[in-house]
Amino acid sequence: MNKVSVYIILLFLLFTLAISCKGQITSTTTKETRITMTIRDTLPPPFSTKSVTNFSKVIGWKEGQTPKPPEGFTVTKFAEGLEHPRWIYVADNGDIFVAESNTILKGIQKIGAQIAPKIKTQNIGESANRITLFRDSNKDGVFESRHVFLEGLNQPFGMLILNNKFYVGNTDALVMFDYKPGMTQMTGTGKQIVALRAGGYNNHWARNIITNKNGSKIYIAVGSGTNVGEKGLDNEIRRAAILEVNPDGSGERIYASGLRNPVGMAWAPGTSTLWTAVNERDGLGDDLVPDYLTSVKEGGFYGWPFAYYGPNPDPRMKDDPHPEMVKKTIVPDISLGAHTASLGLAFYEKKAFPAKYHNGAFIGQHGSWNRSQLSGYKVVFVPFDNGKPSGKPEDFLTGFIADIDKNEVYGRPVCVAFLSDGSMLVTDDVANTIWRVKAD
Repeated sequence: MNKVSVYIILLFLLFTLAISCKGQITSTTTKETRITMTIRDTLPPPFSTKSVTNFSKVIGWKEGQTPKPPEGFTVTKFAEGLEHPRWIYVADNGDIFVAESNTILKGIQKIGAQIAPKIKTQNIGESANRITLFRDSNKDGVFESRHVFLEGLNQPFGMLILNNKFYVGNTDALVMFDYKPGMTQMTGTGKQIVALRAGGYNNHWARNIITNKNGSKIYIAVGSGTNVGEKGLDNEIRRAAILEVNPDGSGERIYASGLRNPVGMAWAPGTSTLWTAVNERDGLGDDLVPDYLTSVKEGGFYGWPFAYYGPNPDPRMKDDPHPEMVKKTIVPDISLGAHTASLGLAFYEKKAFPAKYHNGAFIGQHGSWNRSQLSGYKVVFVPFDNGKPSGKPEDFLTGFIADIDKNEVYGRPVCVAFLSDGSMLVTDDVANTIWRVKAD
């Protein structure tokens, strides 16, 4: 073998070694870091595709038909005949509270929704403004009685029981009622303890609420009033944020901001870290901007409206770019796909599901309207290990899309909650149904 051949072989071996070492370095990064880096590196430029309006057409479930779970699970109807069930709160005694509420349309918007064939199937326009109670006394996942617990609310969403008080997140206020465990109907008059700005872009009327572990604080998720600040930032004061208040409504402060529409909130098991599912902005194309699941850093800024998914400037803010805010934008933890309308969030702290699901996060994806091909319309699962994501999102409950080419869907999942027997409840608002998912 001549010297040239030896030299070439040595160069090849050095090149191979370099590639191998590079791979070893990459493999030492955490799984959640790799997930985030992959998404950031593959975000398309803004306006790579045309922004479209593409509502799904709800055709409803056939008799005996259900969503599709993974092998080893069974889906049944928990409840039906509701009016747009959006959110579930399971009390410590096992009582199941369901907020029945909806987008309210008035004037020409209401007329347009009644005329447009696809939008008409979404059943938007009127809101029941009611909370219904289901009681499962023997904790077998099947309710024995059903009660109208509270009426006359204003687009209620989040619910919470704390210190013998029942809290409701109305779209315009946090309201507090006196509560006695076991009551089936609220008899007292509520007291407004926090005023909230009502109205907003699309469906940003939801006000979810959650407490911390010692019950000393309440957190209120408030979505933006616009898509990307088009009505001016004065319209967004105390919005696109998670607010923190004391149980009596005092001591308000902004816990985190730049969160365009945070809805689901939950504490990662074994930690004191708050997580939220966030709906990102519209109008930048099919694959921008990804909705996301993220840990919430106290005082953190997550970009809206100046930047998205880290320090990526929104070109529509070119006249008011705020580069200092773009620079400080926190990169979220997990992408959930663009326009998926990821709303529900709950961690699995029971034992009935297989071990892979323990302490992981389930996210309800209501589904897209601003994408040429439907996205979302399912419940996804994100595995967690030691309080941090350990893998990419994977499908858990599917079958909501009937025919993707025709944009037809059977239903739209929203909230995810868990009963004491370890089974899962999923609200399907347009089908007026709550599904129960049980491990076989």
